[in-house]
Amino acid sequence: MVVASVVGVEEERAENAVDRTLGRLRAIDSRPAPAGTGPHPFAPGTSAPVDGPGGSGARQGPETSLTLADLYRDHRLRLVRLAMLLVDIPATAEDVVQEAFTGLHRHWTGLRDETAAVAYLRAAVVNGSRSVLRRRRTAREYVPPHAANARSAESLAMLSAEHQSVVDALGQLPPRQREVLVLRYYGGLTESEISEAAGMSRGTVKSTASRALDAVARIMAERAGTEAVRRPGELR
Repeated sequence: MVVASVVGVEEERAENAVDRTLGRLRAIDSRPAPAGTGPHPFAPGTSAPVDGPGGSGARQGPETSLTLADLYRDHRLRLVRLAMLLVDIPATAEDVVQEAFTGLHRHWTGLRDETAAVAYLRAAVVNGSRSVLRRRRTAREYVPPHAANARSAESLAMLSAEHQSVVDALGQLPPRQREVLVLRYYGGLTESEISEAAGMSRGTVKSTASRALDAVARIMAERAGTEAVRRPGELR
């Protein structure tokens, strides 16, 4: 009973740390961009138009005139961050999100509203990130980037050392565990929404989250122990 209690406390601490860290990143990425400085919805040279089919710019539905450009402006940055937390490399994350929006354009007329469009984008980013990770596992020459180069310098500069430690711990998790925590604490999704985006049952979401938080607690405890050993007068 004592051991179980200690494990529960450590898992709760890990959950709080992950929540604070990814909440901080979410707040940073939610800041509005200065007017006129947002990136173009599609990279130069691509054939996909900015707006919906027919070039009218209006969503094909009776209740809203939301355009693909609106979705890109409002959701792109957080989708890129989501992908970065899953695949580590900024340029790769950008590619994953670009592909997600290209896919959204192809399925534009079949989506009923903004909620469905955003759900499509999240699922596409998760699936695209999984594809990247699968390709990495089969590429012998792949070398994971150093953590200092894995995310934008601007965002990292806004994180405390404690928050950066949590992000590094997330990077050591198996892909599915990392997905669940990132979708929950950065994406702010419910278990049902995570289930849809990640393609797993709600029960699997819950058990995966529990294992992931336990792993984060263990990684951070090991790191804290290592730092405590090194601290007294050691120059390493």
